[in-house]
Order: sequence, then C-alpha cells, then structure tokens
Amino acid sequence: MHFSIPDTQECKEDNGSTYVAYNIHINGVFHCTVRYRQLHSLHEQLRKDLGGSTLPPFPPKKLLPLSPTQTEERRISLEKYILQLSQDPRVLNNDVFNGFLVSAQNETQRAGGGQDDVPIDIYMMSGQKVTLNVPATLQTDDLLEKVCSHIHLPNELVYYFALFLVKKEESDLIVVKRLQDFESPYISQRCVKGIHRIVLRKNYWDVNIDQGVMNDRVGLNLLYAQTVQDVERGWILTNLEIQRQLAALQAKGAKKEYLELARTLKYYGYLQFQQCTCDFPKPGTPVLISAGNRELNFRIECEDGSVKEGNFKVTRMRCWRITVQQPIEGSGSNSNSSSSSSMGSTNNSYSSNSRNSSSSFEGGRHVNLELSFEYLMSREDMRWVTVTSSQAVLMSMCLQGMVQELLTHKRGHKVRTPSERVRKGSLSYMRRDGSSTQVTLNHTGENLPMDGATQSPIGELSLRRLSERLSDLNILDNRPSTAAKTNGKAEPSTVENDAFDFMGDDNL
Repeated sequence: MHFSIPDTQECKEDNGSTYVAYNIHINGVFHCTVRYRQLHSLHEQLRKDLGGSTLPPFPPKKLLPLSPTQTEERRISLEKYILQLSQDPRVLNNDVFNGFLVSAQNETQRAGGGQDDVPIDIYMMSGQKVTLNVPATLQTDDLLEKVCSHIHLPNELVYYFALFLVKKEESDLIVVKRLQDFESPYISQRCVKGIHRIVLRKNYWDVNIDQGVMNDRVGLNLLYAQTVQDVERGWILTNLEIQRQLAALQAKGAKKEYLELARTLKYYGYLQFQQCTCDFPKPGTPVLISAGNRELNFRIECEDGSVKEGNFKVTRMRCWRITVQQPIEGSGSNSNSSSSSSMGSTNNSYSSNSRNSSSSFEGGRHVNLELSFEYLMSREDMRWVTVTSSQAVLMSMCLQGMVQELLTHKRGHKVRTPSERVRKGSLSYMRRDGSSTQVTLNHTGENLPMDGATQSPIGELSLRRLSERLSDLNILDNRPSTAAKTNGKAEPSTVENDAFDFMGDDNL
C-alpha cells in the first residue's frame, strides 16, 4: 500500500485564523486532509498499541509559526514518516491505524455523523442487489462480512470474495479498484464522479479453489453469475460450438456443468483491463492486458491484423513499481519525484510523482499511471517493461493478490475467516478543530436479520443480459528496499517480490 502527501492546503479555523493541512493520497488517490497534530495523536496511540521503539520517529514540533520553507520540509518529513509506517505489516493491519484513516476520510468528505445508519447497495454479478443500512464509516471488511452473512455464504468462503468499485459505462462495466479496509465503501462511492456501484466479486486466482466454492450453493451461484458475465463480455474465449453448449446448459439451469465447461476455456478466471499502451516490444505499443493464472497476459495486434500473445509470469518478476504523474497546476508539464514504498503484502514499489494537485480515479486533473516490472526474459536477461494505463493500480493489486496467494500456498497458510478477525479497543480520533471523539473498534460479527426468510436472497439467480443489468494474509517479512538500476541509471527504490525466490530452472 502506498501513502503519499503530495501537497498541502491552507484552511481556516472558526475564529478566522489559518493553519496548514496535509493531503494524504493512498494508491494514487486522494483520501483525506489532516493536520500535523492529528497525525501526532495517531502516532501516540500507535506507540501505546505497538510499542514506540518499533515505530519511525515522528517529525518534531516547532514553537514558532512555520515559514513556507519549513512547511515544505514538514510535508516531506510527514510523507517519509507515513511511508515508513505503511511498510510495517503490523501497522497496515492495526485497527487504530485503519480506524483513523476511515475517520479522517469521513471528516474530510463530510459524509455525516458516521454512526448514523445509511442505506448502501451491494450488487451481485447477476445484477441483483442487497441493500443494507450501515454506519457511514463502516469499513470494507465489516461490510463484506455483513453482505456475506446476509446472503448466507459460509464463513470459510467469505474472504474468497471481495468488494469492488465498478464503473458503469454504457453497456459495459469497468472494474476501478478493490475496496480496502482503510476506507469506507459508502464514502468512497460518494466521492467519485460518474455512475459507480459496489460489486461482490471473487477474490482469488487459483482455479483449483473453485471446487471448494462450488460445493456450496451460494458460492456456486456467485461463481456462475460472474462466469456468465465474463463469457458475454468476451473475457473468456469461445467459439460457436462452445457458445451453443454453454447456452444449452444455461437454459437447463445446469450451473455446475456450465462452470466445468467454462473452466476449460482460455482466459477463464482472468480479469481483463481496458486497452492501454506499453513499451514492449517497442514504445507506444497498444496492448490488451489480462491478469490471471499467476501471470499478466499481453495481446498485441500486428500491422497485418494478426494478434501476438505474450505471458509474463509473476514468479519471474523480480520487483515492480507504479509511477503517478500529474500535471503541475497552471502548467502543461508533468511533475516528477521519486518517493517510493512497499505496496503492502507483495513487496512491490509505488513511486508517487504528484505535486501541487488533487486527484482521484474519477475526478481532478488528468493522471498518468505507469506500472513497471523488472522481468527475467531469459537466464541472463533482466528487462524493465512499462505499461501506461488508468488501471495501473488495479493491475498492481492483481499482481499483489497472485503473489500473496502463491506464498500463502507455499507456506501452508489458509485464508482467514470472519471468526478469526476480531477488532479490539477504541480510537480517540482528534478532529481538525482539536476536539476528540471516541471511535469504537469492536467487531461483533453480528448477523443481519433476514426478516424471517431462511433462504438466501441469491439462492436462485435470475440472469439477465449484460445490457440490462449492472453490470492487500499480509507479507511476513519487511526487508529494506533495494535500488534497481536499468541502463546504468538509478531507479526509484523497489522492494523485492518474494515469489521470485521460488523460481527454479524449470521456469527458465
């Protein structure tokens, strides 16, 4: 996960005095605006919870008002501090840390009282929706568990699924991002422009996991609905004969048989991105990228109309990073910096080049996003490949998920369940005006009432045509980053991909 503070803003107190506030961006998206003293309050609470000796030092206070130069120095120091925090898995999984970010997001966006219940719609891939009344600041994992409880998905299958923010564009759907536990889905959905929906989708890459999910009726229905949509959108390759067979199985309601056939087809289980450009085999090459089967698949159309295909395996990616470039205000040029940090559990790097601008996926100035990965082309040929895409962060999160899943399997770990996830304690959240409020972090694991119904709301899916419907286990080691070099020039620091260590001679 990448945190940055690319800029500041001057705010006014109720009494007319002014103060400097710092804009925090997460994964290239504006998240919240906070004051120095709010971050200091967070630091003190983390010291009590995690131990002060293991945390990075907090930038010291100043007695006198800051000059513009000192303000800039503090911005840099605070950015360095939060970057160092974000590289500690204990912090990323800490309830106080995530509760602070959600509370700051709520205060910045003025989403409401936070504890007042608000209606929120969560869509299934079939187009059906579940409407729940939840606190505005309810975090992503809590909402996911409530939704899965509502549709009677067994606890052991809950975290095989996730909540995604999806944009509806004409008759198509664009997956924008997977919602994270440091944010409120309700607030995040409100803060983007255009028609967006919160959608429940599967959140794993190993197709062998399908067998266990398909043994449950609700799990089967969720996989079936998503697969039908992927076939309709052309994400899964078919021919006329396969289409005829799938249509016959769909007409009979033979969901498991439909899935068994679909699982034999090319690109089953892949997530396809919008067309973008890459520098492989040459700069500016248009490419269609899909993620799945522990790889990024590139499809490039040649001048003669034929399509060439290449696969980049995650086990041969030594490291990767994302670069965010935003134009400087009042200028046609892009700003550049070299801030970088770990993207959470995958040991990749995120370089933020975003100064003097405010941005989001759907608002603000034009943002150029680049995903670069260092790839072992052959036994002695390491090469950087760069993709320019508005979905670069999502691509990076997909790589993160695939590596995470591979390492989990290698280490014999299992996917967590809601019963293993317990929130504890409370957070004293300091607002920008200096007042404080107590935020309860307890997680009760309560089940939502079903109004007397005993059958899942998605027990029987009524599938409609696509045009008619809506359509980060954390890494255990925290090694310091290492500087990668290409063509003799130092690159922004990157963090190694541990899955690269599993590569053997067979991979060459």
